[in-house]
Amino acid sequence: MTALRFVHAADLHLDSPLRGLERYPGAPVDEIRSATRRATTNLVELCLSEEVALLVIAGDLYDGDWRDYGTGLFFIEQLGKLTREGVRVVWVRGNHDAASQITRSLRPPEGSYELGTVRPETLCFEDLGIAVHGQSYAMRDVSEDLAARYPEPRTGYFNLGLLHTALDGREGHAPYAPCSLERLRSKGYEYWALGHVHAREVVCEDPWVVFPGNLQGRHARETGPKGATLVSVDDANVVQVAHRELDVVRWEEIAISVEGCERASDVLDRAATALADGATRNEDRLLAARIRVYGTSPAHDELLRQRSHLEQELRALALGTGSSIWVEKILLDVERPRSTRSVMSADHPTARLMAAIGSAAEDVELRREILASLAPLVEKLPPAYREQPDALSLEDPAGLRKLLAEVSEEILPRLLERGE
Repeated sequence: MTALRFVHAADLHLDSPLRGLERYPGAPVDEIRSATRRATTNLVELCLSEEVALLVIAGDLYDGDWRDYGTGLFFIEQLGKLTREGVRVVWVRGNHDAASQITRSLRPPEGSYELGTVRPETLCFEDLGIAVHGQSYAMRDVSEDLAARYPEPRTGYFNLGLLHTALDGREGHAPYAPCSLERLRSKGYEYWALGHVHAREVVCEDPWVVFPGNLQGRHARETGPKGATLVSVDDANVVQVAHRELDVVRWEEIAISVEGCERASDVLDRAATALADGATRNEDRLLAARIRVYGTSPAHDELLRQRSHLEQELRALALGTGSSIWVEKILLDVERPRSTRSVMSADHPTARLMAAIGSAAEDVELRREILASLAPLVEKLPPAYREQPDALSLEDPAGLRKLLAEVSEEILPRLLERGE
């Protein structure tokens, strides 16, 4: 087997709908919604520029059923760019694009292959010396260990296993096609190309077991660089595994400490520096930033009294960097200094009010009253507000505690400002 390179990608989620963006004033909706396609174009350009022999995609090529044929036509176009240059492409379906989820299909060009759903299949590329083993999802919820039935390695080939799995479990991901690292190692393959987990992870190096992460972050919990894995092989041995950044929109939390800040203006000075640093880190990409202002500061009450103004100042700072920064959300997680907190003795009316608010979530009867009074307001919210991944659930006591804590933070500075 001669030296060659291949690219391992997963979780493209082409044309992911990204619901709820419209509720953010000034959100670059079109730019974010086209990000999965532009990242896929970058993937194709990587394969061509690095002159790879093979591209493997470990599931969730699509985010779900196509809204129209445009999604499939786009992918066929990208496949054509690769296969015309002699790059083979092999993929399996995952939970999002399982056979039961997709109702439309288009014939892929020669040189590109989708592995079947009935049993594990093996594709041997004699000219490359690579054998690709894999199985697609027939249904969305796969609870069996698919890897258990993967075949023995082919002698004289570099054996690559292609699998959409959560392994033995990964936080934030459903436990589809569960299996153990020991199971994968027992198969005797040289490389396992995994998908489903959206954070990049090198699980093992003997043999190589890799999650490349998704190609493009889709929301504020999918932060940091996203892309694919470039693998170099020589004489049937992996000699290099390297991450390549391909995302066009980068989600990031920018944390701004208020420690030592006497005034809100001091916080804004720090924010300006943090935003400029974020723009530099992410170069020409659109930076979708969630700003978290945290810590203990004498400016606590001023920050909360002027919350709305502070948020607009932060957005203005982002616009003023001269780079593409969109502020997705601003979180205030600040506390007043202990000397100020001690002003309220246990028998002070303000202290008793704060204690009552803090304990309301644990009082079953009071919680029912609160939920009943808020229910009509919640029903009036647009569905986009209620369907967000981080939407507040009032049915959950923890969610209600969070809401009541925010109420306390809003009320207290106003009471203290009015004095005794």
